[in-house]
Amino acid sequence: MSRLVIVVEKASDWGSYYPSDNVVTAQDYLRESLGRDDERVQVINLCRSYKYLGTGYYVSLLAEARGHKVIPSVRAINDLRRRSLYGLDIEDLNAKLGNFLPAGGRDTTDLGILVYFGETSYPALADLARQVFELFPCPILRLEFERERVWQIAAIKPTGLHTLSDQQEDAFAQALDQFSRKLWRKPRARRKFRYDLAMLVDPQEAMPPSNKRALKAFVEAGAELGIEVDSITRNDYARLAEYDALFIRATTALDNHTYRFANRAEKEDMVVIDDPGSILKCTNKIYLHDLLKSRKLATPRTEILYRDDPKRLAELPDQLGFPIVLKIPDGSFSRGIVKVENADALKRAADDLFQHTALVLAQEFMFTDFDWRIGILNREPLYACKYFMSRGHWQIYNHAAKGTAKTGGFETLPVRGVPTEVLKLAQKATAPIGDGLYGVDLKQVGDRLVVIEVNDNPSIDAGVEDAYLGEDLYRRIMDEFLRRMERKRMGLRD
Repeated sequence: MSRLVIVVEKASDWGSYYPSDNVVTAQDYLRESLGRDDERVQVINLCRSYKYLGTGYYVSLLAEARGHKVIPSVRAINDLRRRSLYGLDIEDLNAKLGNFLPAGGRDTTDLGILVYFGETSYPALADLARQVFELFPCPILRLEFERERVWQIAAIKPTGLHTLSDQQEDAFAQALDQFSRKLWRKPRARRKFRYDLAMLVDPQEAMPPSNKRALKAFVEAGAELGIEVDSITRNDYARLAEYDALFIRATTALDNHTYRFANRAEKEDMVVIDDPGSILKCTNKIYLHDLLKSRKLATPRTEILYRDDPKRLAELPDQLGFPIVLKIPDGSFSRGIVKVENADALKRAADDLFQHTALVLAQEFMFTDFDWRIGILNREPLYACKYFMSRGHWQIYNHAAKGTAKTGGFETLPVRGVPTEVLKLAQKATAPIGDGLYGVDLKQVGDRLVVIEVNDNPSIDAGVEDAYLGEDLYRRIMDEFLRRMERKRMGLRD
C-alpha cells in the first residue's frame, strides 16, 4: 500500500479543509524524506508556484530523487513552461469548443476553465480536460481559450490552491478525494505483495483480447507470485506511475489511449507489455509487411495500393489474380478486410476503403480450413491454437452474420505437437519486433507456409488459448512480469 503525502507551501493553504496527517508543508517535506525505505510514497505537490528553482519546483525534484511518485513531475513542470507543446492533437477541438463557448460578439474572446486532476464541472469539455491532464499531469490547471475565427487553447497554466474560491475549493476537494482514493478513508491493512501491476482493460469493448474469466485468472496467477494485479481503465492514466508494471488487455492502436499508456509506462521505466515499439510495429499491417519482407520471411504475395493511383489498381488482377483480399492498415479481429472476386467489386471496395486510409494492402487469397496461432513470450513459444474459419465464411470472424459476429471453432494443442517449421517461422517473425507477448498467425497450403500477421495484443480467452495449459498459461505470463520486475529492481537489463 502506498503512503499519500500532500505538500502545501503554507499551512494556511489547507485551512479550508479538515486537518490530515497526509498534509505537510513544503519546508517540512524538503527537510526530510518522509516514509520508510520499503514504502511507496505518492506525493501531490500543491505549492503555489512551480517556477524554475522555486519551492514547488524543488518539491517535485527532490520527490523524484527520493524515489517518490509525484504529481506534477519535473517533466510536466518543464513541459508546461514550453508553450510550443500546447498544440494538442484533438481533431474536433474547435467543434467541441464551438458547441460550448459563444460564437458571437467581438472576433477575439478570452475565456477560461479550471481543471482539477483532469476533471471539470462542464460536461461538454470533460474529454478535453482529461486529455490535457494526460499530457500535463498537474493538480490544478487553468485552460484559457481565445477565438480568432475559431476557438483554440491559448494557454495551459498551473494554478495554486490558495487562489480558489469557496465553490472552487469544494470542487477541488471532490476531485482530490476521487483521485487519491485514500485521503479521507481508513487505509487497508498492508498486503504482502512484492509488486503492483496495472492491467489496462476496456469494459465497453465488444471484442476484448481477454474475457472476464481470463482477466480473473491473471489476477489470481499474479497473487500466487506476490504481484497485485489491479484492473485499470483509460481514466486512470494519472495513476499509472503508482505501479511497477503495465499489462495491456485492451485492443491496441496508435491513435488511442493504449499507446499513450504504453508510452508513459516506458518513460516511467516500468515493465510494459505491450511496449510502444511493439504496438507501432504490429498495429499497422503495411509497416509490418515491410518489416517481414526486409527479413525475407514468407508472406502472401502483396501489393500496396495508393489512393490516387488508379493505374496500379487496374494492374492488380494481373499481379495477384482473383480473389483478392484488401486490408486497411490498422484493422483487427478480421475487421477492415474485404475479399473481392472481380474488377467491379475491386473498384467499389477500394473506393470505400480509401475513404478511411491513404494506403491499402492487397494480398493474394489463400484459402485454408484454419490459421495457425502461435503465442510467443520472450522469444519462446508459449501456446498453440488452430483457429478454424467461421462456418460458410472465409475468415475466422464473420462480422456480416446476423446479430453478433460469428467465429469459427478452435483446437488448442501442446507446443510440442506443432510442426517445427511453424514454430521456427513464428519465432523469426517476432524477432525483429521485440521480446514481449505476441500472437503469430500463419497459413499453410501444401508445403507453403506464410506469416499472415503478428499481433502485439493476442487473444487470451479462458476456454480457448488456455484449453491445454490451463492456469499455467496465466502463471507463465505473470512469472515473466515477475522476472522483469526483479531485474529492474536489481538495476539489470535484458
